[in-house]
Amino acid sequence: MSNKDQLAEVIASELNKQFKSHKVAYFLDGVDQTPTDVTDWISTGSTILDLAVSNKPDGGLAAGRITEINGLEGSGKSLIGAHALAATQKKGGLAVYIDTESAVSSEFLQAIGIDTENMLYVHLETVEEIFDTIETIVTKIRESDKDKLVTILVDSLAAASTKVEMDADFDKDGWATAKAIVISKAMRKITQLIARQKVCLIFTNQLRQKLGVMFGDPWTTSGGKALPFHSSTRIRLKNVGQIKDTKKNTIGIKIRAQVIKNRLGPPLRSADFSLYFDKGIDDFGSWLEVLKGHKLIKQAGAWYTLEDQDGKEHKFQSKDFSSLMADEDTQKYIYDKICSASILKYDSGKLGIDDVTTSDEFADE
Repeated sequence: MSNKDQLAEVIASELNKQFKSHKVAYFLDGVDQTPTDVTDWISTGSTILDLAVSNKPDGGLAAGRITEINGLEGSGKSLIGAHALAATQKKGGLAVYIDTESAVSSEFLQAIGIDTENMLYVHLETVEEIFDTIETIVTKIRESDKDKLVTILVDSLAAASTKVEMDADFDKDGWATAKAIVISKAMRKITQLIARQKVCLIFTNQLRQKLGVMFGDPWTTSGGKALPFHSSTRIRLKNVGQIKDTKKNTIGIKIRAQVIKNRLGPPLRSADFSLYFDKGIDDFGSWLEVLKGHKLIKQAGAWYTLEDQDGKEHKFQSKDFSSLMADEDTQKYIYDKICSASILKYDSGKLGIDDVTTSDEFADE
């Protein structure tokens, strides 16, 4: 062992004595040692979005982290959160729905696979109540079952008021900073509280337009900057089109999800998928689009040709793709191809001086 390693051991031993509840750990391959290690992943209902967030197979939203899902009205924010609750229950976990909008449809939740009888539904009004509830849930987890997977969906943070605001009248009362102050204080506590637990904390939030912005991002979210800062992942949803049936009735929408912040994988990646009003996300439909985009499938007009794992060619139309996915071996084969094409491989080599481009204003004089 080198002198540096010996010194690290001495420091680690002393810090572990000093901070008994927060142990010093090392990053070891294949061993979960630190609070930054993600031990479980929750699917968003879209495989392509899961890959865009986690940059690994069978990924999604991280347990022990905070995720913000924002967008304009009707962009599918609540839907993504609901799919995460359904995925949690499929893993034997506890789904908690904190509702501030009073706009939950139990029929739709059941349609996308949520067991509403075993889902914990909490109706709250203020941000103070929201964070008190989250703290109570995490505390009870520590006391009973630390390995229990829990997903908490707060829908939505923008609709939540504050105790001060609830006691006031409807007149304008100066700068509305009380909510941002409360959220900022709560985030400093909650972030470390859930980091050591298998708790996936999801906030949906609404977009607000910045006035007078001509360049750059014209959108912001309500509640101050604390949630964007403390979130490990921020996903922005956009409605990019309608889906109509043969009678020209709108039966769904097309959604584009962009990962605008990501500390779990590469940021600024996007995923497109379809949302049907009667059944939720059409996951396999987005698979076909990725196969076409990466030229992993041959196309001739309305017909596609796919070569499976056995070298056999399958000719089909887009409406028949779900039937092709019924075969588990074929589904896994296609999923592996999508992962190989979508996952970014990190370059462990060092960046050389020749790889850096320097502008004239920073050049050596």
